[in-house]
Amino acid sequence: MSDLTEKKCVPCEGGARPLTSDEASKLLADIDRWDINSDAREISRTFKFKNYYATIAFVNSVAWIAHQDDHHPDMEVSYNTCHIHYSTHAIGGLSENDFIFAAKINALIKDE
Repeated sequence: MSDLTEKKCVPCEGGARPLTSDEASKLLADIDRWDINSDAREISRTFKFKNYYATIAFVNSVAWIAHQDDHHPDMEVSYNTCHIHYSTHAIGGLSENDFIFAAKINALIKDE
């Protein structure tokens, strides 16, 4: 499989089929530290930072990436934490786009 960070978001309209649990699990193997919910309709990850400034810099970077391809996550932001949820709302589940953006977000940071 090609690197997800090299792929582009493909517009997803209502009526398209969401990924099956098996399809989503295969894509999940390509993105470190993300979790899939029990019904395979959402992926999420919590990011920790040293301070508020670092957290907001990360949030702004995620916003820029999301704006580029018009695919936006839900985010919960606090002083040193950002929890990101991805799901393709138009289809009521996961699409490959969610995994592409999760991979791009992972590329923003260095994991220790």
